[in-house]
Amino acid sequence: MRRSLQCWAMARRAILCRAILCRALLCCAVLCCALGLGVMLSSANAFAGPARIIILRHGEKLNASTLCDVGVARSEALAQQFLGRDAKPSLFRAGEAPAAILGITLHTIETITPAARTWGLPVTAYSVVPGGDDGEKETDLNARTREAVRDVLSNPAYAGKTVIMVWEHKHIAKRKLEEDYPNEQVTLRQLLHLDGLKDVPKSWPDENYDFFWIVEYESGTQVPTRFRMLRQDFAAPFDNLPANGWEEAEPKHQKAGCKK
Repeated sequence: MRRSLQCWAMARRAILCRAILCRALLCCAVLCCALGLGVMLSSANAFAGPARIIILRHGEKLNASTLCDVGVARSEALAQQFLGRDAKPSLFRAGEAPAAILGITLHTIETITPAARTWGLPVTAYSVVPGGDDGEKETDLNARTREAVRDVLSNPAYAGKTVIMVWEHKHIAKRKLEEDYPNEQVTLRQLLHLDGLKDVPKSWPDENYDFFWIVEYESGTQVPTRFRMLRQDFAAPFDNLPANGWEEAEPKHQKAGCKK
């Protein structure tokens, strides 16, 4: 009888030990899965940024809401050369398409709409309500610019791809605007970390409507590795569009009735 009781006790202890061991193993497995998921999510976030961002200013303007004839011609030229599907020359490799096209004001949306249509893409608008005083509009543009950059750098749909941003020039780069908001980041130059690269202008000149800023990123980082400026030198039938050098005066569009 005593031997039977001893055997029963030993068997019971063995069962308890197995149960404890199984629980320990289960906890370890859950912890490992959680850590693995965290690493995967961190990796996904690290690789969420685009490989390239093409930045340009809107076309020449007639008034506060619409482009002038020169600006309209520039928007059509951009669709046929540089930015549209089957454009020649093109900023896209064969088989490549933009992941998204972004705008912020009515001028920027009007400028890029012809090119966006060739791709069958909408223009994602980080719009600001027209009207109001200049200070309120500027504050709204600051906020919408920050929102746009946050989305561009974190959206997994843009990972490793090209995004086009057509923007208001002061919020691309403007030293005075940055100085007016010393405790905020308000320009693409700041928000896209372009201020850490050499040869990036501190301001986009009022006179220039005819340049691309092309920003490239290596996989897994939000700090750009390459920056270049490219002038919009259009071929016929758009070769009469203003193509002044950086910071060079261009009176042609004003003579055509466009706003400075």
